[in-house]
Amino acid sequence: MNIVKSFLMLACLLVSSSLQAGEWSIDQLMNGLAQTRSGHASFIEKKSIAILDRPVESSGELFYTAPGRLEKRTLKPRPESMVLEQGTLTIEQKGKRHVLPLQNYPEIAAFIESIRGTLAGDRAALERAYHLNLEGGEQGWTLELLPLADRMKKVVERIRIAGERHELRTIEIRQADGDSSLMTITQMSAP
Repeated sequence: MNIVKSFLMLACLLVSSSLQAGEWSIDQLMNGLAQTRSGHASFIEKKSIAILDRPVESSGELFYTAPGRLEKRTLKPRPESMVLEQGTLTIEQKGKRHVLPLQNYPEIAAFIESIRGTLAGDRAALERAYHLNLEGGEQGWTLELLPLADRMKKVVERIRIAGERHELRTIEIRQADGDSSLMTITQMSAP
C-alpha cells in the first residue's frame, strides 16, 4: 500500500512540475516579442464614443522598426499619420503637422509606451507605467495593462492586448470615461 501511495505522490509531482514548466509567462512572451525587428500590418479600428450613436471606424497600416519606431497611417475615412520616434510623436492630419515631445505629455507617453513596449518586448518599460496580467498560452494570449499612476487612471481604465505567439492581433483600450476602442491587426509582408 505504501508503494502505491509513493507512486501516486511521485506521479502527482511529475504532472505538477510538467504543468508548471509548460505555463506561458510574461517573460516568455516578452522574449518572443523582442525577437521581432520589424513589422507591417493592416488595421481596422472601431472607437465607441458616448456622444455618438455608433462606433467610428478607421483603417490603414502599421509599421514597426525595433526598438522604438512606430508608425500608424490611417487611410480611411481620411488620410492621417502618427509617427513615434526617439521620444517624439509627429501627427499629420488635414495638412497640418504637430510635433509633440513626449516628455511634455506624460499621459500620452504612457499610453504610447504600452504599444511600443509590448512590440519591443520591453517588460521593464511596461512595468514603469502599468501592472501586467497575462492570461492564456502561446497559441492565444491576452496581456492586460492596468495604469499605476493616478493621473493615468483618470484617462485609461485598462489596455488589453491579445495575440498569438509573438504577433499582436487586437488592442482594446477602455478609457476612464467609458469610451473605448478596439483595433484589429492583420500581419502583412514587409512593403
